[in-house]
Amino acid sequence: MIFLLSADCPDARAAWLRMELNRANYAYYVLDQPEIPDSEYDRLFKELKQIEADYPGLITLNSPTQRVGGEVAEGFSPVVHDVPMLSLNHGFKDSDVEAFDKRISDTLRNSNVEYACELKFDGLAVSLRYEDGRFVQASTRGQGTTGEDITANVKTIRSLPLMLSGDAVPKIIDVRGEVLMFRLDFDKLNKRQREAGQRGFANPRNAAAGSLRQLDSRITAQRPLSFFAYGIGLFDGVPIPDTHSALLDWYASMGLPVNQERAVVRGAAGLLAFLRSVGTRRSALPYDIDGVVYKVNRHDEQARLGFMSRAPRFALAHKFPAEEALTRLLAIEVQVGRTGAITPVARFEPVFVGGATLTNATLHNADEVRRKNILIGDTVIVRRAGDVIPEVVSAIKECRPADAYHFTMPTHCPICRSKIERLPDEAIARCTGGLICSAQRKQALWHFAQRRALDISGLGKKIIDQLVDQKLIHTPAHLFNLVSTTVVQLDRFSNKSAQNLIDSLKRARYTTLSRFIYALGIRHVGESISRDLAQHFGSLDALMSASEEALLEVKKVGPVVMEAIRYFFSEPRNRVVIQQLRAAGVQWPEGPPLPRKPAGSLIGITVVLTGTLPTISRKTAKERLEAAGAKVAKTVSKKTNYVVAGVNAGSKLIQAERLGIDIVDEKEMHRLLENE
Repeated sequence: MIFLLSADCPDARAAWLRMELNRANYAYYVLDQPEIPDSEYDRLFKELKQIEADYPGLITLNSPTQRVGGEVAEGFSPVVHDVPMLSLNHGFKDSDVEAFDKRISDTLRNSNVEYACELKFDGLAVSLRYEDGRFVQASTRGQGTTGEDITANVKTIRSLPLMLSGDAVPKIIDVRGEVLMFRLDFDKLNKRQREAGQRGFANPRNAAAGSLRQLDSRITAQRPLSFFAYGIGLFDGVPIPDTHSALLDWYASMGLPVNQERAVVRGAAGLLAFLRSVGTRRSALPYDIDGVVYKVNRHDEQARLGFMSRAPRFALAHKFPAEEALTRLLAIEVQVGRTGAITPVARFEPVFVGGATLTNATLHNADEVRRKNILIGDTVIVRRAGDVIPEVVSAIKECRPADAYHFTMPTHCPICRSKIERLPDEAIARCTGGLICSAQRKQALWHFAQRRALDISGLGKKIIDQLVDQKLIHTPAHLFNLVSTTVVQLDRFSNKSAQNLIDSLKRARYTTLSRFIYALGIRHVGESISRDLAQHFGSLDALMSASEEALLEVKKVGPVVMEAIRYFFSEPRNRVVIQQLRAAGVQWPEGPPLPRKPAGSLIGITVVLTGTLPTISRKTAKERLEAAGAKVAKTVSKKTNYVVAGVNAGSKLIQAERLGIDIVDEKEMHRLLENE
């Protein structure tokens, strides 16, 4: 990132840093739309803190170092916290943890301090007030002293008790904790959003924050939020437990959700051991975390250590290596996957993120590039979490240069020069080269040799790798030109195993039409559809020359499958490979095509089933509709002709009404079948 103000002018630099950090705080806490990655915020904050330490006269009341951050948003009543909700000091390296432990040990004059260790959740901090055991109010952290009243929304979280249980319920207690969304729940929510034609959320944290800040709590009630308690504010009526770990156990006994990924350890070695233990299991956790939190366990020792202006002295948040960072996008190239998928790949200036130096990341597809409004030349946010494939999250529009330009998807495959096509209703463009594209070659050969295809025994992935890498074969047809003297020179082959492979290839020349169709690896064409195509057309030539109308007459072949078949056979190079296979002796018995279905059938009609039907199961209804030529889809779209709705029909019925699609009941469905 290019800085316009030099560190040689500390007053101007501090003013610029305060402006940038306050802007980032507003975007993060109020708008729930983060503009810069956490790692960049931490770096700017650390720089401002150092300037203010060097020049105390530059400290202002509105400096981010003097408050937690955030403002009260319009539409929510302000809530003043009786006990401020402070932030935590951050550590990033082992030496930060060792220095933290030394400061604590020196102050307490105890070389073996006991600490409570917890996870640092990536959600939204809240305070829950219970009076005489009854839930009465919930508020956000806000700026630490004043937050927002979100009582109605938090009340919808099913895991939260509206009444505390147990014998030792306090008269008043403010329970501090985190509202978050589990990854599985996040995926389900985004799926529902897309099915309803609405925009999805960027990540679970944004989904949780956006759900809590809905002005209509009925919307929040539909969002799968969770909560973990981890702290305490004001309390009255009973003695507080002696330790933080005992406090969490007490919370659990009253019915409050408490995370079990916690431990009590001693000294810096124990703290670092907990961090590394969590780090190894991080990707397997059902929710997002960005570090761990260490707290002196004994409350009397916490009181002795006290607080600074914005954070307690007795606690430290140890963050994992930055998972997001800024860099400059240099180019967007395309990568050809093994199934022909054309994926835009960002090439950018090297950046260290998530524990590794990165120079490229996926952009998924052309629609994603447009949706994120990413231009070549932009400063972009790159994310990497654990072993997850790196991705470009978004562009920083404020840093966009005048010469930035848009990415254009190529029209031909960069590997084999075959056409790149994108089927209707698909986000991914694909190379049509199929059998002749070297990027797809190994996968195509492995599929061709499978037991359910031509069943070539002894031809596994490692053997295929050698044959392709040594340029011994380029298409499936070349397999049948192999001789034992060539095969025996490959790794792991003896004279006998080489001859066994040649014998298997000889047997594979004699197959069935359905197996051969399946072996071609046509997209969306599995074993079942291959059998239907073979039975319907009787010969490969009839299939290759079939019209769109003729293909749609085949059971289970809808518009998407029809287009995939047409694209495959329209590519001249695929036809050449088929000719080569026939010339190599690959053959199968052929028969007459099935008689055409009568006019008036449901061919070309798309139907969606939803709810419970009165007299038949949905499985039976699906079978009858498909037998009549209809395509039974799982989701409602503009191409749906009918929605058959039973009892307890859900979101599919709502979507059909929104799109103006004909809705019928089981009785009307039977009339359609009788007329087909």
